[in-house]
Amino acid sequence: MKEIRLKYPVDEVKTVPGPVVLAMGFFDGVHRGHQQVLATARRIAEQQNQPLAVLTYDKLPAIVFKQLEQPVRYLTSLDRKLHLLAEFGVDVAYVMDFTSMVGELAPQTFVDEVIMKLQPSTVVAGFDHTYGPKEIANMAKLPEYAQGRFAIKTVSKLTNDNDETKISSTVIRQLIDQGAVANANQLLGYRYTTSGIIVHGFARGRTIGFPTANVQWPENERIPAVGVYAVRLKVQNQWFNGMASVGYNVTFGKQTNKTIEVNIFDFHRHIYGEHVQVQWVQRLRDEVKFADVDDLVEQLKKDQVASCRILNQQPLK
Repeated sequence: MKEIRLKYPVDEVKTVPGPVVLAMGFFDGVHRGHQQVLATARRIAEQQNQPLAVLTYDKLPAIVFKQLEQPVRYLTSLDRKLHLLAEFGVDVAYVMDFTSMVGELAPQTFVDEVIMKLQPSTVVAGFDHTYGPKEIANMAKLPEYAQGRFAIKTVSKLTNDNDETKISSTVIRQLIDQGAVANANQLLGYRYTTSGIIVHGFARGRTIGFPTANVQWPENERIPAVGVYAVRLKVQNQWFNGMASVGYNVTFGKQTNKTIEVNIFDFHRHIYGEHVQVQWVQRLRDEVKFADVDDLVEQLKKDQVASCRILNQQPLK
């Protein structure tokens, strides 16, 4: 996949020769709803023998319009989002630097000076996609601004299999914040994954028979709620089963910094400084302050058995 960074005004020299089928969206998480948009666009691109391009943004557009929690925490970093877009068949990813200048463009100007510069034959987006104020810059209004210069395909709402909840990045973020990673995974269509670097910790796990790899994560990645999870960890290009604690090590006294500590099963390497990925499979329990270390060890043994059962039932994919 070719990645092209854009600023406004768009430099046409940077764009690929058209025509292209253009899918639009922020695509945080590249969840099943996004995947439906991409699959629709890919089918049209194959029918028309044209490249599939995506127009996305380097930061959440809401940052420009309102005050948000800082730092903003994403389901997917830009690098991971681009990796997933490539996996789902995108040929060209246009990443627009979203600034106030872009956010203040009138809808007609956005179509004329951004979309048209990318030479689309067809534009594809979800039913709720906007490219400005939602009252005047929605998919229903796009034909008016397009003026017949490109075709438009609007993709309908996708709902969860178990209920009628719309699959959205907002819902998935809420599930991650609650620790409901198995539910989030169902909406994502894959297992939620975060990144990090292995750093030194207090080494308490080693003294009780459960050595852990301490993962320092990027501050703009969304980490699941405090608790214990069945996970997989990728290091040195290999996946390993394990269990992770997200929390404050409350059994060993008050600690202000939240940590991710992963006990990797049947693993005996030194991996400090390694870049890793953590795949969150299922939540096991809350973080608990135990009366003593013996009680903690007994619970960790139960957590390990539960994690092995869960991970063996859900092969890596």
